[in-house]
Order: sequence, then C-alpha cells, then structure tokens
Amino acid sequence: MHLGLDCSTQSLSAIIIDVSSGEALYETSINFEADLPHYQTSHGFVRGTKPDEFFSNPIMWVEALDLLFTRMQQDGAPLSSVATICGSAQQHATVYLNEHFERTLETLSPNIPLAEQLSDVFTRPVCPVWLDSSTHQDSKEITAAIGSARKVTKRTGSAVIERFSAAQIRKHAKQFPYHWQETDTVHLASSFLCSILIGKSAAIDFADGAGMNLMHINKLKWDKKMAEATAPGTLERLPELRRTTQIAGTIAPYFSSKFGMNSTTRCTHWTGDNPASLIGMGVIRKGTWVISLGTSYTLFSAVDTPFLDPQGYGHIFGNPVGGYMSLSCFKNGALACVALKNKLGISWEEFDAELLTKRSVKSPVSLPFFDTEITPHASAVDQSQSTPSSLIDGQFLNMRLHSLWHGEFPETILATGGISQSDGVCQTIANIFQRPVQRLASHGSASLGSALIAATADGYDIDTLIEQFCQPIEGSTIEPDPASEVIYQALGEKFTDKLCQHTRK
Repeated sequence: MHLGLDCSTQSLSAIIIDVSSGEALYETSINFEADLPHYQTSHGFVRGTKPDEFFSNPIMWVEALDLLFTRMQQDGAPLSSVATICGSAQQHATVYLNEHFERTLETLSPNIPLAEQLSDVFTRPVCPVWLDSSTHQDSKEITAAIGSARKVTKRTGSAVIERFSAAQIRKHAKQFPYHWQETDTVHLASSFLCSILIGKSAAIDFADGAGMNLMHINKLKWDKKMAEATAPGTLERLPELRRTTQIAGTIAPYFSSKFGMNSTTRCTHWTGDNPASLIGMGVIRKGTWVISLGTSYTLFSAVDTPFLDPQGYGHIFGNPVGGYMSLSCFKNGALACVALKNKLGISWEEFDAELLTKRSVKSPVSLPFFDTEITPHASAVDQSQSTPSSLIDGQFLNMRLHSLWHGEFPETILATGGISQSDGVCQTIANIFQRPVQRLASHGSASLGSALIAATADGYDIDTLIEQFCQPIEGSTIEPDPASEVIYQALGEKFTDKLCQHTRK
C-alpha cells in the first residue's frame, strides 16, 4: 500500500491506495481553520501588517501532521502496511531553520507532541506563502542583478516572481539580517515536512525547486548567479536537489513507535502541490490541459522541454516523473467566488444556477480581481456590480487570454479542485475554450498524485497506475455549446478592452 499526503493552503490531506485492487482504501483531511482554530487562520493563512503580505505558521503544519497520523491511527487506517510515502505542499513557501533543526529531528520522542519538540528550531516564526506579493522592490533588484526578466526566465523557467522563494528570501535577509545570520537551512514547505517524516534534513525535489527562481531549469542545479543575487549565503543554506521518485529515507522512529508505521516504510522526496496534481490527474505527457480550481486557479500541462511565456507570467516547473510542466497561476480563484457569494448572500446552489443561464453579446463581464492579480499584474477592482456569471466569465476569459503560450488548445480539458464540482463553472470553461471538460473519478488530485509517485518509486508502472486511478467520472463530460463560441468571442473582446484600460491606469 502507498500513502500520499498533501499540505495545501487550507488543509493537510492523506490517501492510502492499494495498487493490487486499484482502490483508494482510506482518505482523511485536517482543515487548518476548523481543526486548529488556535492559529487564527482564515483559509489557512494570516495577513501581515502590510498590503499583500500573507503568512502561515510552520508549527501549525507540524501540529497538523501529528493530528493527521493520530486520526489515521484512530480510524484504523492500515498504516503498518504502507510500503512507501510521498507528499506534496503548497509551492514557494520558505521555512527558516537554525542549526539545531537536524539534531532535534534525530532525537524526537514519541511521548512528546511534535509541535512542542520543534518549537525552538525556527529563526522565523512565520512563512511567507504563495499569496504574498509584497516583494516588488526585491524582485526588481534580483532582475537588475541578472540583467533582464528574459535572462532570468531562461535560467529559471520564470521571471523573478514576487511570490517565489528568491524574492521572499531577499526581503527577509534585508529586513532582518540578524535572523538571516542565525538561519542555517532554508527549506520549502515540501522538503521541511519530508524532513520531519524521515528524521533528517531532506533534499528539495527538482519539480518544486523550479518554483524558487533559484534552480537552473535546464541543468537542474542551484544557479549560483541567482543565489548571489538573492542574499549573501543563500547557496550555503539550500538543501541538495534530487528527483522526486528518489528515496529520501525510511520513516522516522517517532512515527513507527507512536503510530504503528512499519519501520521499513520508505519516503520519497516531497514535491509541490501543482506537480503532484499533474500526476494525480493522469497527465504525464503533452497534449492534455488541467485546470485546477482551488484557492487560486492554475492551468498546467506536461511538456517535454522548457520554453518561455513571452509575456513573463507563466512558469516552467519540473514533472515529478520526468520532463517538465508548463503552468499559469491566477490568484483570484475560488476565494473570489466565496467572497462574491457571501457578498450577495446566496447559496452555492443559487450561485451555480445563475452560471447556467444563457449569455448574449450584451452580457456584462467583470474584471474578476477581488484582490491584486498576478496573471496579469493588476490591482483590485470594485465588485459591487458583479454577478456570478460576470465574475466566472471574467475569470476564464482572463485564463484563455493568458494561456496561449501553452500551445494549441488540447482536445479535452480536465478539471479538478473544489469548484470543479460546479456544473455551471465547468460549462462556462467548456463554452469559453470550446473544448469538452472532464472531471476525474479521482480524489484530491495532489494527495492522489503523491500516492502514485510513491508507488512509482516502489517500481510500479506509471501508465498502469494512471489507468487504474485516473479515469473520468462516467457521464461527467460537459460538452461546449457551439452557439456560445461567437458570444464568447465578443465577450472576450469586451474583457480585453476593459483589462487594457485598467492596467494602463
């Protein structure tokens, strides 16, 4: 059996799969806001004192890991039968650790909660998360040191992005040089949690490392020039880089003693939630697009070789099972839908029903930016006149406009994430892209992807695994309405005009 974990923005989830039967045997999830209310998060994060600052607490993730294994044990999950574990975590989030981190991991006692034992290993009590775009000046300085945004993109697969690790590290090192001096290791959320599972400091995998602006996308090595442009001593503080499917170590005694894990259970390196979702959606070769409808929206696909988004908004990351993936991220995703629903005081059923109404060339379309947007760079827009259909139309017209760099539209689009359960949302996607939309009979795509990576590391064939676990829900395909093509062509032109006027301000 194989265990997949995923530490997303809002929750820590687990799935156990049995390859012999092709079934998911067990699933559970810890919601940070509901299950760990003492951290006072909203949707898994807290806002900083300045605009565009977003943080999470790494100790919250540690406590969630303890709680997750406790729940699995209490539920009778077959933990002792798990052969291999892989996990994923929200991308870009950096964890700052002192020289005592690894020694503390080596001496964990099963009689004391993890959070209590690890409370003194941090040089920074909070982690900037992927929502944080407060590093505009730091990003400019790194870009200037390299020469241009295009030069950075050629090296790392992305322009210097405010949310990515390099700019966040630079900001912290400049603001708190003493804390930076005390920092011995900078982990990503993924490698930090992997370290706890194996009881020693883990490597960063190529797929998640690509989201830092610090890894050379072709050489798959830390880029010395990018590290030097980030902050003094950055390179020395970074763990090694490794393949996701490479074994990082065996399960730490803490977990075998306390929760009944088999002491021979192996752990692969962890990866980012988007690369894991790529695998969980069954996309290992080019030709299929995935739209993930979570806290943010992402559009991604598998590609053979890295290439550039000429506008500089898109990214190239690693594929956990080999090759690369192209990705576009839209900050105003599901949270924008939640905000509008709450503002209008309607139910999700009413929200969804409104999306299924017919559009015309005269239908309103919104700039869907409740908060600052990253694709494209845009400030927040007043939403007092927005309706569910004008908001959702705006979201996916914006996605279509900024997805052209991924290449030709695929034959089919796969949808995942909580909002993908909405027929109205999926019908809108189908109509705007004029492609069928399928929802898979999968579970959380990132945790499932992690479980499939674990099985791959155990020697199972990835194509066979995808055939077993990543099939469309029977009868779930939503076909585009051919009559809507000309309507959305007109609405797309209207949206582009509004967007150009807004971004010129």
